[in-house]
Amino acid sequence: MTEAVPDRDIRHYRGIDPFTDEQIDLWVVDGFITREPVRGAETAADGGWIIPGLVDAHNHVGIAPGLGVTIEQARRYAHADVRAGTLLIREVGSPLDTHPLDGDSSCPRFIRSGKHIARPKRYLRDYGVDLENPDDLAAEVTRQARDGDGWVKLVGDWIDREVGDLAPLWTRAQLDAAVAAAHAEGARITAHVFGADALPDLIAAGVDCIEHGTGLTTDLMDAMVERSIALVPTLIQVENFPGIADGADRFPTYQANMRKLYDNAGAVFAAAREAGVAMFAGTDAGGFVEHGRIVDEIDAMAAVGFGARDALYAASVAPRRWLGAGVLEEGDPADFLVLAEDPRVDLTTLRRPTEIVCSGLTVH
Repeated sequence: MTEAVPDRDIRHYRGIDPFTDEQIDLWVVDGFITREPVRGAETAADGGWIIPGLVDAHNHVGIAPGLGVTIEQARRYAHADVRAGTLLIREVGSPLDTHPLDGDSSCPRFIRSGKHIARPKRYLRDYGVDLENPDDLAAEVTRQARDGDGWVKLVGDWIDREVGDLAPLWTRAQLDAAVAAAHAEGARITAHVFGADALPDLIAAGVDCIEHGTGLTTDLMDAMVERSIALVPTLIQVENFPGIADGADRFPTYQANMRKLYDNAGAVFAAAREAGVAMFAGTDAGGFVEHGRIVDEIDAMAAVGFGARDALYAASVAPRRWLGAGVLEEGDPADFLVLAEDPRVDLTTLRRPTEIVCSGLTVH
């Protein structure tokens, strides 16, 4: 047993791991976890359930309607996510460099993908990098891999006004080169995809993840499982599809497609889960979706067949392991939630944690 050092904030937490039913004893020392008892530590919680900090695997703290987000605005968005229990964010594209937030112990930890990579007039204006020459994709992937924290984000499909519907942005050859470039930099690569047409080439090229994925079919799901390609379905963002369609009267084919994707989304995601696709919770906060809604996403995943336990797992332990982050082991950052009730029985307990510990500090 280690002796406590006077005048240091050393706390002890005891609770139940809802995924194993085992008792957890954690000591928090200087913002990190030790499993070794520390004599003289104050017991801050004795009872309840303890889970690793929630993960929002698709979030944009550097984006808001109207753009022009400052680092202080991004900090406020990040704090809203922390208050909801999100202590790790995979930021999949931002026009703002949010690295200055890394020094703020009241913010979540971040894993970033740099800026979106798109083509002119084929994505939201000023959100990312627009490549005039799509054959420059691999070179831009290399640049964004070096600017991020291990990920690169492509826009795989978006409305093509000439055809009036969702359409792929890249050829298979361009995607093959892009994936190779990302992997050569030690980065993983993901793609925004709403529709169906862009998915076969992206999956065949070997991207590491699909964002949204409402156009998936059973054969593509099987291919994702075979290639270990993950899916972040952003269910609460999909709820905005009808509104997006309503605002696109000039493009009736696109309108119909977006409405069909929305109508089929629940069945698509349930089938993806049944097929064994690795799926992780992500809110897509930053555009149409407000920050601090990770529990809404967990509820939505539970409703498409995950159930409470597996939905919670897909927003905590599973994405942390996928992203190489800590899961309450010796030496991990002290990022966790203490819950009064068993979340496997009642997910609403996530909305009223008895304690949120972020970088070893209690969030008030």
